[in-house]
Amino acid sequence: MESLRFKVVDEAFNRKADPVEIPSERPEKYYGKYVFNRQKMFEYLPADTYQALCSAIDNKQPLQREVADSVAEGMKRWALDNGARHYTHWFQPLTETTAEKHDSFIEHDGKGGVIECFNGKLLVQQEPDASSFPNGGIRNTFEARGYSAWDISSPAFIIGNTLCIPTIFISYTGESLDYKTPLLRALNSVDKAATAVAKMFDPDVEHVRTYLGWEQEYFLVDESLYSARPDLMLTGRTLMGHESAKNQQLEDHYFGAIPSRVEAFMLDLEIECHKLGIPAKTRHNEVAPNQFELAPVFEEANLANDHNQLIMSVMAEVARRHHFRVLLHEKPFAGINGSGKHNNWSLGTDKGTLLFAPGRSHTDNLRFLTFTVNVMAAVHRHNALLKASIMSATNAHRLGANEAPPAIISIFMGSQIAGILERIEHSTNAELTNLAARKELELNLSQIPEIMRDNTDRNRTSPFAFTGNRFEFRAVGSSANCGAAMIALNAAVAEQLILFKKAVDERMASGLSQNDAILEEIRILIKSSKAIHFDGNGYSDEWKEEAARRGLDCETSVPLIFDAYQRKSSVDMFRTTGVFSEVELAARNEVKWEMYTKKVQIEARVLGDLAINHVIPVATQYQSILLDNVLKMRQVFGIDRTDLTASVTDSIEKLTQHITVIREEVAAMVDDRRVANRLESEREKALAYHDRVVPHMDTIRYHIDKLELMVDNEMWPLPKYRELLFIR
Repeated sequence: MESLRFKVVDEAFNRKADPVEIPSERPEKYYGKYVFNRQKMFEYLPADTYQALCSAIDNKQPLQREVADSVAEGMKRWALDNGARHYTHWFQPLTETTAEKHDSFIEHDGKGGVIECFNGKLLVQQEPDASSFPNGGIRNTFEARGYSAWDISSPAFIIGNTLCIPTIFISYTGESLDYKTPLLRALNSVDKAATAVAKMFDPDVEHVRTYLGWEQEYFLVDESLYSARPDLMLTGRTLMGHESAKNQQLEDHYFGAIPSRVEAFMLDLEIECHKLGIPAKTRHNEVAPNQFELAPVFEEANLANDHNQLIMSVMAEVARRHHFRVLLHEKPFAGINGSGKHNNWSLGTDKGTLLFAPGRSHTDNLRFLTFTVNVMAAVHRHNALLKASIMSATNAHRLGANEAPPAIISIFMGSQIAGILERIEHSTNAELTNLAARKELELNLSQIPEIMRDNTDRNRTSPFAFTGNRFEFRAVGSSANCGAAMIALNAAVAEQLILFKKAVDERMASGLSQNDAILEEIRILIKSSKAIHFDGNGYSDEWKEEAARRGLDCETSVPLIFDAYQRKSSVDMFRTTGVFSEVELAARNEVKWEMYTKKVQIEARVLGDLAINHVIPVATQYQSILLDNVLKMRQVFGIDRTDLTASVTDSIEKLTQHITVIREEVAAMVDDRRVANRLESEREKALAYHDRVVPHMDTIRYHIDKLELMVDNEMWPLPKYRELLFIR
């Protein structure tokens, strides 16, 4: 093993940037080349089919079977023209990854040969095994049938030689087994609820669309170094490793010059994204060494989520072409920044109005206040649920550490908006008449003049921040499916808007004008949800104490955080909005607990193996070298010259202590795993792993990291942090 480390370090150090084949035409010429978008639809579909499909997409209507047959024929011709030989229903099971089963286009021709065909039945529906994916007990192994069904709102695309058709995934009995199905339900729910409220300001509004702009953070590690770290290969993170003398403390990596190998990878990735219709726009170095970010232009939320799922697999493929491995784990390296996936979320009408954007008229600004305050109220009511939506065994390592948002949901509004909210809260009806300067708000029962956009600094410690015309959900983890956070957020906001509209209607029925009724309800919501508003330092111990006093959810145990999905408030909210049934919620929690257990279980097994079979033998060998040194020194200088061997014997003693603790902790960890594995309840099993197994892992890591500092560098078997992070 000693030679392997230095072999892979040498390979990684001597790599050069691989050339990238840059298309001769500009991006606008090849953008969407492998996407069956409306341009391709218009070209390959009959006019009546094209119109019927566009109408179904725009108006969220079912597609007639004969139209599906015609679409399938046109889609097949386009796919074959672009080199496709197979097709697949591409869906998003509860694994945080995508799934696909490829079928060729061939069918018997009845004459001993084959023909290539594809019809509406094959396009619309397939039957993947529903028992072979995480399902929370909805389907048993002897009840395997499930369905994937075409999502017409997300265009098909080609990867390699396979036509990929985005689909939902449901059980035989109709329960959702994926992220897309409840996401579409949540988006439909917030569309209806927000449209009803938006019509108060513009009666012509027919739909409200949800927009999402994600920021994908990731690490790159040379493939040779990666192959010599079993923990990275099997768990996605380093389970041991002392921090490098230099990491990010000089703050010289963020927005710095992109290394040549990385820039070649980024360029290659960007070209692939554009061919697949993913509007990749921004690329840069992130804060930590060898950490980077890619961000696209905003898109409709369902499509944006599909694109994020797609890009994570494309990144992995492109990285291998450049002899890298992509690390999407939220905390692959201890002591430096982890990776998030900030979800920039907004709502906009079909008339082009952003609902979180302040404007110049009283109508614009009253609308802005209405939707902004309702978001505050929704996040306040469901702060525990929103935390549960972004929590995982992997994201738990990131939250609250090294510039990551804390595991307490709060909203940052900025000083300007905060001042406006405070004025509304403490004003009576008669007092809502004060005129203000540009940075303040003139409030009148019938007029609200210009609100300037917030110019205050962004709060990096806030998990949910208002950023001018959108909210940035910063707590989402880098490996997560955005759908989990977007489902909870949009459903919560939909419920709150329904309640708001009902309250305003009741006030108007009692004789108040619409503006008066809206302002009165806004005032009530500001007062009732002010606990969620925090613009200070989310890392401070004072905030943790203050958040607890405010009644915010401060739980840090991942298995217990998941309980929020089954609170009565959550169950009622999801049922009211039509996003989840109680059965679906219970099943998803079973999956969450099971996935937590399995991830910790794998990490514990890998760590135990590395400790016993890699680290301890090397440490023992080094210990023997030191013992031999002491014996020889005593032979030369005499047994009484302990002053000459004191430092060496001290090192031997410390080595012995570390080795002993590691052996004992590994044995205890194995015993606690066995006890936990016998528990039948997935929740109790997850709790046992969190409470009993994880502490052993932390202790083992501490002592291994101490050994790394003591053992001869030439003998240490695994690539160190300085090599993993600074060889590019």
